[in-house]
Amino acid sequence: MLTDIEIAQQTKLVPIARIASELGILEEELEPYGRFKAKLNDSLTQRLAGKKDGKLILVTAINPTPAGEGKTTTTAGLGQAMKKIGKNAIIALREPSLGPVFGIKGGAAGGGYAQVVPMEDINLHFTGDFHAITSANNLLCAMLDNHMQQGNVLQIDPRRVLIKRCLDMNDRALRNIVVGLGGKVNGVPREDGFCITVATEIMAIFCLATDLADLKKRLGKILVAYSYSGAPVYAADLKAQGAMAALLKDAINPNLVQTLEGTPVIMHGGPFANIAHGCNSVRATRLALKLADYCITEAGFGSDLGAEKFMDIKCRLAGLKPDAVVLVATARALKYNGGVPKAETANENLEALKKGIVNLGAHIENMKKYGVPVVVAINRFLTDTDAELSFIENYCRENGADFALSEVFAKGGEGGVALAEKVVAAAEQPSDFHPIYSEKLPVREKIETIAREIYGADGVVFTAKAEKSMKEIETLGGNEMPVCIAKTQYSLSDNAALLGRPTGFQITIRDLRISNGAGFVVAYAGDIMTMPGLPKAPSAEKIDVDEQGRISGLF
Repeated sequence: MLTDIEIAQQTKLVPIARIASELGILEEELEPYGRFKAKLNDSLTQRLAGKKDGKLILVTAINPTPAGEGKTTTTAGLGQAMKKIGKNAIIALREPSLGPVFGIKGGAAGGGYAQVVPMEDINLHFTGDFHAITSANNLLCAMLDNHMQQGNVLQIDPRRVLIKRCLDMNDRALRNIVVGLGGKVNGVPREDGFCITVATEIMAIFCLATDLADLKKRLGKILVAYSYSGAPVYAADLKAQGAMAALLKDAINPNLVQTLEGTPVIMHGGPFANIAHGCNSVRATRLALKLADYCITEAGFGSDLGAEKFMDIKCRLAGLKPDAVVLVATARALKYNGGVPKAETANENLEALKKGIVNLGAHIENMKKYGVPVVVAINRFLTDTDAELSFIENYCRENGADFALSEVFAKGGEGGVALAEKVVAAAEQPSDFHPIYSEKLPVREKIETIAREIYGADGVVFTAKAEKSMKEIETLGGNEMPVCIAKTQYSLSDNAALLGRPTGFQITIRDLRISNGAGFVVAYAGDIMTMPGLPKAPSAEKIDVDEQGRISGLF
C-alpha cells in the first residue's frame, strides 16, 4: 500500500474556491492562502448568524495505545462517507502541532484514504496560526520581563511568575531555564521555562473566543504573576492585550481545506487535551454548523479526557448541544488494555481482548451519561482477525451500543458507509444532552464528580499544595468555572500502568491553577509534560525535501 503522503500527493485536489462556492460561501468571504487552502473572514460568520444549525457529531475514542488509534482518520473517513450517502456534511478539526509531527506521533491529518489535504501544508506551517499564537504568548512574556526591568511598578515577584515562553516544537532542553543573565542591562535574573505552543493558555483562549473583541477581553484576563504582597497581576495590568490581539487578528479566522474526496474541512486551533480542552475552535464549530446539515468534529485522546472536556467545557461555554457521539475502538487498543505489549498488539489474542474490552464498556457508559446517542466505530486494521472483530461486535450488542465496522483507512468514504448510516440514524434520535456537573458546584465537588462518574475512582486525594491553590482560586473568582483535569491519556485512572477498567483506586490532585482568560480551572493529576522531548529516533530523521520542493517522510 502507498504511504499516507504518497496517497495525498497523487490526489487531484479541488481548488478551494470551488469547495467554498459549493458551501454557499461568497468570494468576498474567502481569503485564499494559495489554491488549496483559505481563511473564512468574519463577514461570513455575520451573514450566517441567523441560520439554523446542523447536527453536531462528536468523534471520540477509548483509551489509546501510544501509537494512536485513528480517531482523525475515522473523522475524515466519516465525512467522506456522508458525502457517499448523499448527506451535506462538513468536518471541524484541530490543527496539528509541529512537535508531534517531528517527534513520535507524526502528522494529524488522518491517514490512508481518509485524509485532510494538502497534508504537507497542514502538518507544517499551514496558514501560520500557531506562529501567531507563539508570538502573542512570547510578547506577553517579554512585556512582563521588561516591566520588571523598567522599575517594576506592579511589584511583580520574579519567584511567582506563572506564564512561560513557548515554542511549537519538542525541545526538552528548554523546560527549565534561567533568563536575565549577563548583567543589569539584560534584565532581572529569574527561573523561567518553555512549554509547547499548544499547551499555552493563549491557545485555549484562541479556541474558546467567540470573536476578536472576546479574544482581546480574555487575553487581558490572563493571570501572569503575583506581586510581592500576593496580589494577582493580569495581562491587562501590563497593557499587553491589545498588541497580542493585533498579532492574532488574522489567525482567529478559521481555515478551510478538504478531504481526499472533496469533503469540506474547517481546521482551526489545537489545544492539548491534557492541560486544556483538546478541541478545535468554537468559531470553527459554530461556522461549520451553519454551513452544512452535519458537522463532524473530534476531541483529543480518549473520551475520559477529550469528550468529557468537550461536553463539560466547550459545549457549556459555547452553548453547543451534540446530537450523537462516535466512539472509536480498535482490536489492538483493547488488547493493549488487556495487558499485551504495544509491539504484540498485531497478533490475535482473544484472551487479552476479553480482558481489555471492559475499557470499551466504560467509555460507552460514560458517554451515555451525557444523554447523547452513541455509535461505536470499530476501526479495522489489516492485522485484525474475524474472530476479534466478531467478539467486539457481540460485546457492543450485549452492552446496548450501536456499532459499525469502519474501513476508511483502506477504502476511503466507501469503507465508512455503514458507519455513516448508523450515525445519521443516531443523530435523528432524541438527544437529552446535559453536562455531568453543575457549574454552581465548588471546584472540589466538580473534580470529585468527574473522578467518580468518568474515571470510576473511589475518591480524590488533594495534596496540601492543591488545597492551598484551591483557596487561592476561590478568592480569584474561579469557583464557578468548569474544571479541566490534566492526567494521563493511557488509563482511566491517573496511573498510565492501570489499563482496562481499573477499580479500587483514588485520583490524586497535586495542584490546581486558574486559566482565567480561558475560563476554566486546571487540576493536575500526576506530572503532565507541557514541553515534550524528541524520542531516540524522531520522525524528523525520515522527513526530507527534494530539489523540486517535494516533501517525503511525513505521515
